[in-house]
Amino acid sequence: MAESALDLLIDALRLLPGVGQKSAQRMAFHLLQHDRVGAQRLAAALDTALHDVRHCERCHTFTEAAVCSTCLDPARDPKLLCVVETPADQAAMERTGSYKGLYFVLMGRLSPLDGVGVPDIGMQALMDRTADGEVQEVIVATNFTAEGEATSYVISEALKSRGVRVTRLARGVPIGSELEYVDLGTIAHALVDRR
Repeated sequence: MAESALDLLIDALRLLPGVGQKSAQRMAFHLLQHDRVGAQRLAAALDTALHDVRHCERCHTFTEAAVCSTCLDPARDPKLLCVVETPADQAAMERTGSYKGLYFVLMGRLSPLDGVGVPDIGMQALMDRTADGEVQEVIVATNFTAEGEATSYVISEALKSRGVRVTRLARGVPIGSELEYVDLGTIAHALVDRR
């Protein structure tokens, strides 16, 4: 027997991080019972994003243009390149107001247990990006998790062998945390005290 439309909706909502069966069911019931217009807006926005949003050709963050507005901003310092795991981490760095360089978004981190290796995090694209002659310092701002630390180590070693100065966010960011959830003052302090 085929799944019903309601079951398919609940299963789709469960794809979101942190959403279990009961939460997905509550969301589905709410949208269908109380906010069908909102459900249509959500469906349309998701459809539009899937068709229009892609990766920036220079930094790999999400954008609707070939190159994102941050990469095109002439006020940014092209000598500084901050490497982050996700667009959410990039957004957290931006909210601090203390970083004025450019970014490279890995779209993940090394995780051998999950089958994520060096080719899966865009390492070659990062190496190509740092070979442009403009980048003088790479700030590795991966999360302070075991996977983030392993990713930082691999990036640092690869870049040092090419003669690029590599720094790491200071340990003001708590170990085991993810940038997206760290308060802005801590991120700003860690950026200023990078090593």
